[in-house]
Formats: sequence, structure tokens, C-alpha cells
Amino acid sequence: MNLLDRLRAIVGPGAMLSSPSDLLVYECDGYTLEKNKPEVVVFPTSTEQVVQIVKLCNELKVPFLPRGAGTSLAGGCLPVGGGVVISLTRMKRILEVSYRDRYAVIEPGVVNLWLTNHMKAQGYHFAPDPSSQGACTIGGNVATNSGGPHTLKYGVTVNHILGVELVLPDGRVVQTGGPTEDNPGYDLTGVIVGSEGTFGVATKVWARITRNPEAYRTLLGVFETVDDATNTISDIIGAGIIPGALEMLDQLILQAVEAAFHFGFPLDAGAVLIMEVDGLEAGLEASAERIEAIARKNNAREVRRANTDAERMLLWKSRKQAFGAVGRLAPSYCTQDGVVPRTRLPHILRRIQQIGEKYHLRICNVFHAGDGNIHPILLFDERDADQVQRVLRASHEILEECIAVGGSVTGEHGIGVEKIDFMPRLFTPDDLGMMLRLRAAFNPTNLCSPAKMLPTAGACIEQSKVGRHAAL
Repeated sequence: MNLLDRLRAIVGPGAMLSSPSDLLVYECDGYTLEKNKPEVVVFPTSTEQVVQIVKLCNELKVPFLPRGAGTSLAGGCLPVGGGVVISLTRMKRILEVSYRDRYAVIEPGVVNLWLTNHMKAQGYHFAPDPSSQGACTIGGNVATNSGGPHTLKYGVTVNHILGVELVLPDGRVVQTGGPTEDNPGYDLTGVIVGSEGTFGVATKVWARITRNPEAYRTLLGVFETVDDATNTISDIIGAGIIPGALEMLDQLILQAVEAAFHFGFPLDAGAVLIMEVDGLEAGLEASAERIEAIARKNNAREVRRANTDAERMLLWKSRKQAFGAVGRLAPSYCTQDGVVPRTRLPHILRRIQQIGEKYHLRICNVFHAGDGNIHPILLFDERDADQVQRVLRASHEILEECIAVGGSVTGEHGIGVEKIDFMPRLFTPDDLGMMLRLRAAFNPTNLCSPAKMLPTAGACIEQSKVGRHAAL
């Protein structure tokens, strides 16, 4: 029997795709500028099936990689070497929720928002809330250590994962962590979260659940300039206030969001800030008033309040679905992901504008301003090869500038294949060598998610790849 026949015997005929037209869907993720079709996609429904698939790939020396919803924006789901894509979307059960001990046990294909909705009546939620939370899976959140608007206060995914059941690349099953806090020994769960599928296939997750805040105050600050908005961000944090979220949208993205959701955003504003504080009702109004005073000190022409829960939810819907609304502005877009110190936000946004002008590209901005995590969205038409090359060059310059001001090239999207070239800029050869040795401890044959995260040539750091996109 060949590979396809043996895989079909494991998962069944209705749980496998191998026709060229079906495989087109799996040739890339949300980063569409690099593509490669796998040989086959399989949909296991249990840890046991994942084990059999992985062992078969080892036997035949076929590369394989796990995939969730495919919302990754850095090529984390790209099947670089072809091979087998293990789609975990049918492993979507919420196995247990313990409100008393504040954890949930879930399979990796559970959509992020499903878990929160499942617990809503009991007054709990899963705190990491990527903008794609209506589609992205918790297994994918674990792979990339996803963030979201409310990570400013509550932390990224790794702060909410207690344990993982992992099928190692040789087919063995291990469990790290579990329902209890602070297990002794090395924090292997923390190592696995953010490893982008290079350490194995997560088949079960123990997630920390969070009680809903008693109350919220959600404000919308309207500013004439981006500089005024970003100065407000720095001043709020500098005043010792830790908001639940601080999100900025610039004028171009406001046009798309307003056309889609009719929230009433002022289209002549240079930028708006969504500013939210949450917690106990006592003292919350005072925090909201301090934030409003800081915004007005920084020339906010208007500060609005979401006076009802419905208004608050519409405002957050407008923010979280902003990326989808970008389709109104251009047929294609590339979302970048970098981090800079908050005080350098005015500088990096000015540089983004200059870079857009240099390469004759429109770039809009909507991002997690509170922690300096920027998401410039480069608008283009993927059918035009010249525009694609300009987008790559512009992206490279934006990320170079993030490094130059003391930041990094990713805050939550991961490295994937898109940003491998930048790793030697961020880490020394010794650092990268240690990371390679750590990966080899989990994944010695490199059959699991090959050619991701780390620039390698055999076992050595491949310095020659630095700046590949700039040379295109």
C-alpha cells in the first residue's frame, strides 16, 4: 500500500483530501505570498489517529505539519516540503470545564470564541482574544503564542495555558503540565507554546479560564493626528493606568471599517483610540475620567463613551473585524507584525508612511497600541508581480526599522517562513545554535514542520539568507 492508501486506512475515506483542486485550499495560510501544495491533507479525530499518521510519516520519511484554521499570517501553515498536512479542525470537543478550579480541557480544533461562548452563562471567558478569534483555533493560538487587544492587561496565550498533550515527531505521546498551577521542574509547556508546530502536534490543551470583569468603561478618543493618539498611549501607561485594551485605527482603516459597520467613526479624524478599563465597579469611573483627561490634554477633539453593552460590543466588532473590512480598499493585502517601545510609536508610524510613499503603496494601520505591537496593512493587487515585489521590499524596511529602534519583528504572528531572514538580526549564532539544539531534542529528524522559524543549512546558521526579500 502507498502513502495515500495507508492514510485512508487510518482516518477513513471521508477524512482525507488529495485531489489537486482540494489541495489548493491548503497551499498557504493567511500569508498568501508564498505557496506550496501538500501531497495530502488528513483530518484525524483522536490522539490515536494522530499517532498513527506521525508514525507512518516517520516510516516513509515524509514531512508533515499540523494545521488549525489557517489564519496564521506568517506562513506557519505553509507545507514547505509538501508532504502531509494534519488538519486538526475535527478535533473540536470541549472535554471538561472546571469553574471551581478555573481550567478547561479542550481539543486543538476548538475555535477560540467557542470556548468563551461555552462559559458565558457562568461568567467566565478565555482571555487571549486575537482579532481572528471567531475563526482561529486554540491549537493555533498555542502554536504561535497569539495575542490580541486584551493582552495588554491579561497577557498572551502562554500566560493562559496550563498544560499540553503532545504527539512528539516520533509518535510518542507526552503530557506537560496539567490542571494544577506551578508544576515543579522545567517549564516545558512554556517552551512548547510558541514553537510554531516544530516540536510536535498538540492534541489536548489545559487552558486557564478567567472570570469576567464586574464592569467596563469603554471610550473612543478622536484625534486630528496619529502623533496625538500615540502620545496619549504613552501618557496613559506612564500614569500607572493599566487598561484592559488600547487599540489604534488610522484614517485609512477607518474608511473601510465605517463602510462595513456604520459605527459612526469620524472619517476626517487622523486616528482614533479605543480605550477600555475593566475590573471592579468601585474606582473604575475614576480611571476612565483620568484616561479622558489624558486624551484631552493630548488634543483629542472628542472622547465618546460606549454607554451600553450593545454599543461596546459593536465597537469591538468594528475593531476585531477590521482586517476583513480591508477587502473594501484593495483586492490583496499583507498584514505585518512588529513591536517597538511605546515611546517610539510616533516614529515608527511616520516611517511606515514614508516607506509607503517610497514604494507607492497605501498602508493602513490598526494595532495593539498599548504594548507597541504594530500591524501595518500593505494594500496591493497580488496579480501584479511588480506590486508584490514592492510589498516585500516595503515590509522588509518596516521590520528593519522595528529592530533599529529596539523592537522585534513579531509580537504575535510568529516567524513562520516569512521572517526567517530576520532571525540572525535578532539573535547571535550561539543563540540560534541553542534554539536548533532545543528543536532537535523534540524533533531530531526535522520531519515535523520543516523550514520554519530558524534559518538553517544542515545544522548551521545560514547567514546568507539575511535580506533575501530586500534583494528581490
